[in-house]
Amino acid sequence: MNQPVLVTGATGKTGRHVVAGLLAEGVPVRALVRGPAGVRLPDAVEDVGGDITDPGAVAAAARGTAGAYLLWPGFGTDGIRETVEALTRHAPRVVYFSAVAAGNDPDSVWGRVETAVRDSGREWTFLRVTGLAANTLGWADQVRAGAVRAPFGRASRSLVHERDVAAVAVRALLDGSHAGRSYTVTGPESLPQADQVRVIGEEAGLPVRWEEQPEEEARAEIAETMGEVYATDGMAYWASLVDTPEPVSRDVEEVTGRPALTFREWAREHAGDFAPHVSR
Repeated sequence: MNQPVLVTGATGKTGRHVVAGLLAEGVPVRALVRGPAGVRLPDAVEDVGGDITDPGAVAAAARGTAGAYLLWPGFGTDGIRETVEALTRHAPRVVYFSAVAAGNDPDSVWGRVETAVRDSGREWTFLRVTGLAANTLGWADQVRAGAVRAPFGRASRSLVHERDVAAVAVRALLDGSHAGRSYTVTGPESLPQADQVRVIGEEAGLPVRWEEQPEEEARAEIAETMGEVYATDGMAYWASLVDTPEPVSRDVEEVTGRPALTFREWAREHAGDFAPHVSR
């Protein structure tokens, strides 16, 4: 492949692994980044400055590409169609980092992006992710302190290693046989949140326990930082996972030819991220 593949979110949790995977396949990579100066990307990557919400910047970055890995930032829906139209005007194949919610709620942000990409008439593949194992890094300070205080410790999630998301994305970007497919991208097991904390502690070598947080207290904290809508929807979703665990799919194995990485494997790789800070 002589034409580059455009990667948005190239320095993020999954994007950096998509970049590495494409380079390992000998594919040229172009990255759309908000500020090229100082951004840590491999020397082989062509970086282009611009924001994903700026259709002009997106069109310029997508020009002459063989395809694109698309991440939509945040939960706002303004500008989705304009950005997707600018992207697909030039990129003939789009792999979109979506969420399982898109399958049930076409009016969600993920559902709206999927609709816009599908309506473009270009080749598309949707990666409907349950949740990233890397999001548990948000507990790091609490893990160091010895206790994670959050609601719904019995809520079971099938969190996926970010490298597995990227591996599926790379295959879909390079192989047209994945066009028109919506993959459910999960880890190989559904693990209660309290057990996730236990595994992190075991792999990091730290004593850590789960503290069940009252739901109203948790909701107020989430609403303060993420907004009322996210707090309401998020709390309802996590509550549902107590009795109905997140699904476990074999799509990672189907696409990549190997089993999905476990949460323990992820925790082992990231043990250093939970280690106590050392004063100098």
